[in-house]
Amino acid sequence: MPRVARAKSCTGIYHVMLRGINKQTIFEEDEDKRKFLETLKKYKEISKFDLYAYCLMDNHIHLLIREKEESISISIKRISSSYVYWYNTKYERCGHLFQDRFKSEKIETKFSFLRVLRYIHQNPLKAGLAKTVFDSKWTSIQEYLGKAHFITIDTGLSHFHEDRKIALKQFTVYMAEENDERFLEDRARPKISDSQVQDYLRTRGYMEKNKLQQMEKEERDAILASLKELKGVSVRQIARITGISKSVIDRVDSGTEGQAPCPAIDPINCS
Repeated sequence: MPRVARAKSCTGIYHVMLRGINKQTIFEEDEDKRKFLETLKKYKEISKFDLYAYCLMDNHIHLLIREKEESISISIKRISSSYVYWYNTKYERCGHLFQDRFKSEKIETKFSFLRVLRYIHQNPLKAGLAKTVFDSKWTSIQEYLGKAHFITIDTGLSHFHEDRKIALKQFTVYMAEENDERFLEDRARPKISDSQVQDYLRTRGYMEKNKLQQMEKEERDAILASLKELKGVSVRQIARITGISKSVIDRVDSGTEGQAPCPAIDPINCS
């Protein structure tokens, strides 16, 4: 079904999070995590993306990734489909494992790149699963401190210093710094009540379900699009209140405006 397009990163770099459906466990044991990393490495070579960081938690995954020859949507679909097929075969299950759409945020400056790089590596620490950021077994931190196998470490280290030894020292200090930064899954999702949606419709004279259902398609879709732009409203909620099917609402373009221009301050050098 048509969806609102993801915000396009000027650098091609994104912070991506995949989560288990209903927050369920996606890694039962270490073998599963090893398999996911094998899958990640395989499709890095096939899809030609750059991978700057990863973190595997029991029920979700963080990636710092740069799309190149194909979009991250295609690359993530390849990775997740391959892993889910293996996982379902191993555990004799069927059906979805990940939420239907992964979360992402665009990374366009050195500042945001480094903050997310640290956040990803500190995930196990903040979850109480490691004593220090350097004790984490299932993050890419060791690829920066030791030998890089399939992580592109040069971009991150170059933001600290041109001399590799000095860069590593500064990187180590920065990764260990305490902070309360939160990204993606920690952001509270605003919610709007049915009565608030109904009030919104009432002020526009569209309270009766039948009135909406009997309108001309163009006028009806304009109202549905305005509802979809309300912060905290869900498609399921709109369907329940208006009596219009979820599939019809899904096909309505919310009419988001064009992308903002790329920032000129502190850009990332991806060359």
